[in-house]
Amino acid sequence: MADSVVSSFWGPVTSTIELCEENFTHSSYIAEFYNTVSNIPCILLAFIGLINALRQRFEKRFSVLHISNMILSIGSMIFHATLQNVLQQSDETPMVWELLLYLYVLYSPDWHYRSTMPTFLFIYGAAFAIVHAFVRFGIGFKVHYVGLCLLCIPRMYKYYIQTKDVAAKRLAKLFLATISLGSLCWLFDRYFCKKLSRWYINPQGHAWWHVLMGFNSYFANTFLMFCRAQQLGWEPRVVHLFGFFPYVKIQKPKKQE
Repeated sequence: MADSVVSSFWGPVTSTIELCEENFTHSSYIAEFYNTVSNIPCILLAFIGLINALRQRFEKRFSVLHISNMILSIGSMIFHATLQNVLQQSDETPMVWELLLYLYVLYSPDWHYRSTMPTFLFIYGAAFAIVHAFVRFGIGFKVHYVGLCLLCIPRMYKYYIQTKDVAAKRLAKLFLATISLGSLCWLFDRYFCKKLSRWYINPQGHAWWHVLMGFNSYFANTFLMFCRAQQLGWEPRVVHLFGFFPYVKIQKPKKQE
């Protein structure tokens, strides 16, 4: 939203999108305060996942996946803090890169020509970044992003029905619940902003979208780590830190350790 109490350190807003939060109300350095700080839990969750992946020596794809979650959240923080068009790419481009990584993790185990998939996805991601740096896609970006999300669904469903472990299935259900609730928050913030802005307290729907998608990525990554560990015969178990925070613990055969 364009209303501002504090002058902007970054100059006039040049991004193609603004969310339902008043700009620069808390600091001249942060345009959308809640949309910026709401990325912090996402970074912490991705960092926890990364530590687990490294500590137990999961395949490098999962370390890269967690790192991509962190990069996306940092890019989102930079964009929402500045609302500059050139930095909008630091939010949107990593969103596409992250989904390309998910497509690789989901489909690569059964891909017969394994070298072709990472090569194609790398070229696709690089080409998108270059084009997106010069072209403002607008609604086209959203359609493209949703299309990539839809490509992930069949494989996620296949893993879900093949998994017999109750705790692992619960991770998949949490993944579905967080993306559904997060999407509702995003939609309400986007399309009911005029009504929400008249409320005494702004519910900050987009900030909740960030938080919920941080948990969504963590649940998705943890579920995929479990499924991949099963494929490799690593005897995975879903255990809970402090009795409630889930992560995957594996027991590799001695010859693989």
